[in-house]
Amino acid sequence: MSTPARKPAKNEPSTSNFIRQIVEADLASNKHAKIRTRFPPEPNGYLHFGHAKSICLNFGLAQAYGGACNLRFDDTNPEKEEQEYVDSIIDTVQWLGFHWGSNLHFASDYFDFMYKAAEYLVTSGHAYVDSQSAEEMRASRGTLTSGGGDSQYRSRTPEENLRLLREMRDGKHPDGSHVLRAKIDMASPNINMRDPTIYRIKRATHHRTADKWCIYPMYAYAHPIEDAVEKVTHSLCTLEFEDQRPFYDWLLERLAEGGLLERPLPQQIEFARLNLTYVLLSKRKLIQLVEEGHVDGWDDPRMPTLAGARRRGYTPEGFRRFAERIGVSKAHQMIDFSILEDCMREHLNEIAPRRMAVLDPVKLVIENYPEGRQELMDVPNHPQKPDWGRRQVPFSRELWIEREDFQDPPSKGYFRLFPGNNVRLRYGYVVKCTGYDKATDAVRCTYYEDSKSGTPGADKYKVKGNVHWVSVKHAHAAEVRLYDRLFKIEHPEGIEDLNPESKKVTTAQLEPALKDTLPEERLQFERHGYFVYDQSGFGRTVTLRDSWAK
Repeated sequence: MSTPARKPAKNEPSTSNFIRQIVEADLASNKHAKIRTRFPPEPNGYLHFGHAKSICLNFGLAQAYGGACNLRFDDTNPEKEEQEYVDSIIDTVQWLGFHWGSNLHFASDYFDFMYKAAEYLVTSGHAYVDSQSAEEMRASRGTLTSGGGDSQYRSRTPEENLRLLREMRDGKHPDGSHVLRAKIDMASPNINMRDPTIYRIKRATHHRTADKWCIYPMYAYAHPIEDAVEKVTHSLCTLEFEDQRPFYDWLLERLAEGGLLERPLPQQIEFARLNLTYVLLSKRKLIQLVEEGHVDGWDDPRMPTLAGARRRGYTPEGFRRFAERIGVSKAHQMIDFSILEDCMREHLNEIAPRRMAVLDPVKLVIENYPEGRQELMDVPNHPQKPDWGRRQVPFSRELWIEREDFQDPPSKGYFRLFPGNNVRLRYGYVVKCTGYDKATDAVRCTYYEDSKSGTPGADKYKVKGNVHWVSVKHAHAAEVRLYDRLFKIEHPEGIEDLNPESKKVTTAQLEPALKDTLPEERLQFERHGYFVYDQSGFGRTVTLRDSWAK
């Protein structure tokens, strides 16, 4: 009896794509009773925006069809791997809202089995020990348009190859003196099938197995074995691995023939990786940004790492919404960065309480407001969510307003403060601007006592300008960091394209309620955008609208 595809839960994405169609067909035909996917990062760096797409795809697919997704670390290169990265990746995947239960694995869990499989390939004539130098191997491999040539060691007997392989395992040969290669076809038009290396000698301490091994499997050999041992049904990877699929299938078929693996074997399916405008996702170039000090570390809020995104105030829900919106395709595509920002705005609009903050303050003095008087203005926490309640914001004779909210003379179409003009102080009174006092750097105005928002008759005052404010007497000063895109051009090449305006720091005047903001709490500063708080102050996550729109 076939297993029907589970209907998506309420609010769960349900957009079809070619991968979903493959999964649904496999479940309907009983090829698999249950699907299993995997997210297989290498623990040699921090996850970036491209990984978010893969995480959402693999874990989301398993959730949608009642399957399971493994979190597996491909730790086959001990020189570049650290526990710090393992911990960071685990934390990041959990932050994105995904869980793997007991399905946490490491390639190193299977090193013994991988070695056993290598001995089988040797004894069955499908692998040999090559003793050429790296330069000789490179020269004999051929090019993308012309085939390679056989190594003089390709004809070694299985017995000799097995002896040499065991000597490599036992540390009897120096690094680089031998490698184990699959014996396939040196004339193949696919360069990945020209006897690829599957084991190399590498004396390096592994972060999990310490010094147990002095030979390590190559990623292209280890990965398919990991998938098969874990019973992965659909192995999803980006398009650059498409040329590796023939070796993936060849290896699993050989091991299944020898009884080392059970069928059905995993199916590798490729999809287009994430490419974003105004962003670089090259690990080499991200390392350069960090090591040369162009950013403040891997979690700098301008970095396209998920650690940076978290500090920026981006939300897991925004990333999941983004992954659903851009979809899954076989074709290369360039996604405009504004789509990611829009997804964040949409979610932040739903969850972020409103507060008032003045980022470039100038004093506004209400000349006819009594000295020493203060009152509380009734302000909604979210205009579209009355159930979130209201708060009391103190109001007094002297207020902070944005410097840009006064002009003299006013530009065409300017409706805020200029001599003789009326504006409403948001949630408060209507005031009439009387001018600017250069000596005290203060804008002057008078107020209409019967114009207080929410009181009878207040709506008789018709104004076009609405200005937010913070009481000088009650204001909370704090550092605010205004982040923008790290690169100034749509398709950056490197550090020469960095945006010098990507970070600005200012001391802002905030309404007193903001004194009690908690770390990672997200808020909308009215008129300014969405902000998040950390120990060093507030940082802008995203503006209220796309400031980069043409």
